[in-house]
Amino acid sequence: MQYKTELKEKFTVIKLTDTILSSNLVPELTVLTNSILEKEPKNLVLDLSAVTNWDLTIMEQLANAQQKFYDNNASFVICCLSSSLQDSLDATELTDIMNTTLTQSEAWDIVQMEEIERELLDSDDMEFNTQD
Repeated sequence: MQYKTELKEKFTVIKLTDTILSSNLVPELTVLTNSILEKEPKNLVLDLSAVTNWDLTIMEQLANAQQKFYDNNASFVICCLSSSLQDSLDATELTDIMNTTLTQSEAWDIVQMEEIERELLDSDDMEFNTQD
């Protein structure tokens, strides 16, 4: 599997350069996505602009990876799906649970909004002293 990595302040962008993602790439893709969770920043934007075809097992792996990121208070957004990828995703039940956007810019916005949301939720845990 071929890809390019770009590190940003709040997230890592991985741009896959393979045009076809077949089921034999699931183990390598799993290792790649899991490696992002082990370092900072642990948010991921996955750019699929070069991909023209993907297997159901890849879609399922990405849905599972997204869930793992959210379970670990991190964001995972997939962007730049071709119309053929979007059509194949729409044909599954995964379309409702996968976080996808049309552009990388929109993906960045989602990551930043989710970061702010997590910060606000963390601040809700503070105890306030009240006077009787």
